[in-house]
Amino acid sequence: MARASSQDFQPAYLRLAEAGLLDERIEAIAAQYDRCELCPHRCGVNRNDGETGLCGASARVQVYSHAPHFGEEIPLVGRRGSGAIFFSHCNLRCVFCQNWPVAHEGRGRGATDRQLADRMIDLQRRGCHNINLVTPTHVLPSIVRALAIAVRRGLRLPLVYNTSGYERVEMIRLLDGIVDIYLPDLKFMDGAQSERLAMERAGDYPAMAQAAILEMHRQVGTLVTDERGNALRGLMIRHLVMPNRVAGTREFVAWVAEHLPLDTYVNIMPQWRVEHRAFEHEDIARGITVGEFLEAMDWARAAGLTNLDERSVSAEKVYRQRLAS
Repeated sequence: MARASSQDFQPAYLRLAEAGLLDERIEAIAAQYDRCELCPHRCGVNRNDGETGLCGASARVQVYSHAPHFGEEIPLVGRRGSGAIFFSHCNLRCVFCQNWPVAHEGRGRGATDRQLADRMIDLQRRGCHNINLVTPTHVLPSIVRALAIAVRRGLRLPLVYNTSGYERVEMIRLLDGIVDIYLPDLKFMDGAQSERLAMERAGDYPAMAQAAILEMHRQVGTLVTDERGNALRGLMIRHLVMPNRVAGTREFVAWVAEHLPLDTYVNIMPQWRVEHRAFEHEDIARGITVGEFLEAMDWARAAGLTNLDERSVSAEKVYRQRLAS
């Protein structure tokens, strides 16, 4: 993992602002609310007129919470937490969503651009290591407008784009020079599974997510941390192990190994729980077994991946010790 000095670090969006290009980029992104094509659904609704697409969101951003968050990857959490802003609604809405009251039902409170900027500044004031935008895809115009306000008020933290992975590569290109750290999921490797277990129109999820991740890597490269191990810039990929190999974990690690550097930060997550409507699908209506998680880690190593999440590696050691005792 590459290291850099925190004192020399400057967020990408500050460089873009200094070059006089941030406002131009914001204008291009903000125009999406007039005929929304922010995500692969490309609903085409006018959200500025109050219309909503498949995600359920209007032009007024809703925020469920903002606070220092300690449940993320260690390079994001550090000692003082990741400054997480949880946005309501989602453009994927998986049947097994662990955050379904927020993602599916849209629980949260409306916020103006200025109020969203206030939250960013508040998280910086509280000592967070970054601004972590959780489920940002469908509210990008609101985010970038708020970012411009926060920049003028002194925001200087790395910006984390924490996404389900269901992205249009054209929109990710517009974030070049704005986002410092990309944190996408790659949930499914088979479109039949994404169509069955997410929105019916999400059968193109694997192709869309993979194209987006390659563009993310082109922009920010592999993970760079400071002298204390806190993330400054780079790509971090998440993959949730599911029962009965539904997520296609073996194919996932093979894809990463083929298309990205072997030291790409990969978090193979064992946190599967039967949530929301997962119980309606027999093949995922149970927890994962120790064997299913361990085979996932074995596949990752066999593929040559060298930068696996520290907590996943620790969990692997515990499970192997239990099996050996």
